Amino acid sequence: MIRKKICCLGILIFTLLFSIVANANVNGENVYVIPIKGEITPAVYQYVEHNLSIIEKDPKAATVIFEIDTYGGRIDSAEKISQLILNTNIPTISFVNTKAESAGVLLTISSDTIAMAPSSTIGSAETIPNTEKILSTWVSILRSVAQEKGRDEDIVAAMADQSIAIPGIIERGRLLNLTTLEAKSLGFTDIVASDYHQILSSLSLPYSNIIMAETTNSIHLAKFASNVYIAPLLLAAGFIGLLVEIFMPGFGIGGTVSLVSFALYFGGNILAGNTSLITAFIFLVGILLLGIEAFIPGFGVAGVGGIVCVAISIFLASSSVTTAIISIFVSLILTIVVLVLIFKYAPKNKHFNRIVLNTKLDKEKGYTSFVDYSKYIGQTGIVTTPLRPSGTISIDGELLDVVSEGQFIEKEDLVKISRIEGSRIVVQKIN
Repeated sequence: MIRKKICCLGILIFTLLFSIVANANVNGENVYVIPIKGEITPAVYQYVEHNLSIIEKDPKAATVIFEIDTYGGRIDSAEKISQLILNTNIPTISFVNTKAESAGVLLTISSDTIAMAPSSTIGSAETIPNTEKILSTWVSILRSVAQEKGRDEDIVAAMADQSIAIPGIIERGRLLNLTTLEAKSLGFTDIVASDYHQILSSLSLPYSNIIMAETTNSIHLAKFASNVYIAPLLLAAGFIGLLVEIFMPGFGIGGTVSLVSFALYFGGNILAGNTSLITAFIFLVGILLLGIEAFIPGFGVAGVGGIVCVAISIFLASSSVTTAIISIFVSLILTIVVLVLIFKYAPKNKHFNRIVLNTKLDKEKGYTSFVDYSKYIGQTGIVTTPLRPSGTISIDGELLDVVSEGQFIEKEDLVKISRIEGSRIVVQKIN
C-alpha cells in the first residue's frame, strides 16, 4: 500500500515538472503592445520612450507591436518616436488599426514589419504648413526611413508630396492614401490581420503572454492637457472661474475652478515637454498685473503688461503657434459667451444674490436719497459755531449743519433758514 502511494506521488511530481519545463521551453516569450492613438504630441513620445525602456530590460521580450490609430500630429514628436523604434534591439511590428495618416505614416514604416487591419487606411502625410522647405525636409525623412526598412520610398513620398506621380498608382496633384487591400497588392504591408494573435500566427512567432504597455498618471495628464481640443476648454474654464471669483465675496467655487483649470493646463503641458515652470511663472505675473490694474482707475501699463504676459505664457505652453492661436481665440470667445449668459440669466436665479446686490432702496420702504429739511424753511436759530460760511446752528435744541449765503456770521448771532438746496440748509443773518 505504501509503495503504491509512493509511486503515485512520484508520477504526479514527474508530470508537474515535465509540464513546467515544457511550458518554459515552448512558451517562454513575451509580446508587448504599445498603442499609439490620437494626436501625436511630446506626451506620446514620453509614453513610448518610458515603455520601450522597460521592455528592453525584459530578456524574454520577443517583439513589440505598435498599434497605430492616428490622424497625425507634431512632426518633431513623430521623428523622435521613429528614432526610438529604429534604434531598439527588439523586433518591431506596426499594426495599423483603422488609420495611419500624416505623421502616423512615419511611425508605421519605422517598424520591421507592417500589419494592417481590414478596412484601414494609410497615407495623406502632407505637412501643414506645406512650404517648400518644410515639405522637402519631411519627404527626405520619410524616404530615409523607407530606404532603411526596405520599403518603396516613392510610394511613401507620394503620400506626402502631391507633385509626385506614380503610373498606375497615383496621378500628379493628389496625395496617396492606401486602403488595406491596396497596400497589400502593392506589397506595402506585410500582413493583413484583425488582431494580435493573427499577426503573431502569420509570423510563426511563439509567445506565452501579450502584455499591454502601461500608462502612468503623469502621461495621462500630459496627453489630456496638451490635446488641441482640451487646451482651449481648460483656459476658458480658468478665465471664467477667475472672473466669477472677482464678483463673488470671499473665495469660492469660481476661484477653485480657475486654479484647477490653469494647474491642469500648465502642469499637463510641462509634463508633455511643451514648456517649463518659467512659463507658469510668466502667467502668474500676468494675472498679478491684471489684478493690480483692476484697482487702478483707467487702463495703463499694468493692464497691458498683464495681457502681454498671459499671451506669451500661452504661446510658450502650446505645442505649436497654431495651437496657441486656436487656444487663445476659442477660450476668449467661450469666456465672453459664458459671461453674457451669466449676466443675462443669473438675475432670475435666487443664488445670484450672492454675487450681485439686488436690494432696492424704494421710497415706499422708507429709503430716501437725503433727509427732507423743508420743514425748517423760515425758522430761526442761534449760531453755535462761526459760519465761514459753513457751521452749526441750534433750533429748539436741535443742531443742524448749515451754510451762509457767503458772508461770515459770528457765534450767538441769530439766523433765519431761507431755503433748502438738496441736502444743504442755507441761512441768512437777522439784523
